[in-house]
Amino acid sequence: MLLAVFNVIDLLLRVLTWIIIIQAILSWLVAFNVINTYNDFVRQVLNALDKITEPLYRPVRRIMPDFGGIDFSPLVVLLAIYVARILLSGLARDMALAAY
Repeated sequence: MLLAVFNVIDLLLRVLTWIIIIQAILSWLVAFNVINTYNDFVRQVLNALDKITEPLYRPVRRIMPDFGGIDFSPLVVLLAIYVARILLSGLARDMALAAY
């Protein structure tokens, strides 16, 4: 049962990783004027991605210094997700070994 919970949490962290990557790519496409933000669909997708990721970025942006026009908060959040997944898999492995 507990292994299923760990698997669901790991799945959510992987999905969140892809959401952050997609948002970064879309922000570059908007910055280079490849995607038109006047398109309603594009605007809705960007707003949805911002609403998902902004609560994760906000604490990181408060702590990190300003690097001009470069935002490193997605990279820091991706690193934190990576570390959380490693710790979670180690915890699941240790709990599985302790059960035997």
